[in-house]
Amino acid sequence: SEPLAWPPVSAQAASLLEEAADLLVLHRDFAAAVERCEAGCDSLGPGSGPGPGPGPESSAEVKCSLCVVGIQALAEMNRWREVLSWVLQYYHVPEHLPPKVLELCILLYSKVREPQVMLEVGSSWLRDQTNKSLPEYSSLLELYLLHVLLPLGRFEGAEELVRGCDVFDSEQQLAFLGTICESRCQWTQREEMRLVAEEPQDAATETVLGVLSQKLLTLLTLLRRALRSMSSHFYLLPYKKMLLATFLLYLVVVRLDPASPTSLPFIYKLVQLFRQAWAAVFSPIHRPPIQD
Repeated sequence: SEPLAWPPVSAQAASLLEEAADLLVLHRDFAAAVERCEAGCDSLGPGSGPGPGPGPESSAEVKCSLCVVGIQALAEMNRWREVLSWVLQYYHVPEHLPPKVLELCILLYSKVREPQVMLEVGSSWLRDQTNKSLPEYSSLLELYLLHVLLPLGRFEGAEELVRGCDVFDSEQQLAFLGTICESRCQWTQREEMRLVAEEPQDAATETVLGVLSQKLLTLLTLLRRALRSMSSHFYLLPYKKMLLATFLLYLVVVRLDPASPTSLPFIYKLVQLFRQAWAAVFSPIHRPPIQD
């Protein structure tokens, strides 16, 4: 009664599985462990699914174990985003995933707070009629409810899944429906608290904008008054005298020599014009204008 030997391909995959496990646990060489897992899965080929006889069944177990080790190695390298696509390249469709691999994927993406990645994959696996006959089906359904549907707020889908499930008796269905109802209440409370927390921020923003608008309006009012006052002063300014004084200043500075005796009458006239212009601009409005 000697144990049946594995086929040569399965033996090669089993050897690669042992190497990958040692690299993962003992040597902590995660990249090399992933390489061994990929080589082992490639050696098994596409026809290594579960089936009758010890050979195919052993190949399926080895392939599942290789994927489990590969998932752990990828997670250790923080390459968890690649896990699902990496697994599906060997199983092609979600319905063919082994229960252990599906469980590990659900727990991994739940831990990294990305449960939506497993939403369609888990739904496809649970709808498959072949998978419903597996002994792990009920535990995977519970895992999918607690770690995928409820964290995503898919309460209606969770209730439909529980009511349409044949593996649960009435007592189990009531327990799951109670869990869904409690999770819905907690979800609603968190949303209400989030909205309440956002309201003071909106009010504070409106208050700041109101203060800024009021300051801007006050500034514009003061600017308008200043411009109006300046315009009234410029209206009283004797423009002809200012132009004449500017022209005389040009003659004195550019054309004449201020130290020359011939320039004194022009300088004297310039000083008088500037005094008259100064008195006209800065004197009170009710003061009579200066006569020439």
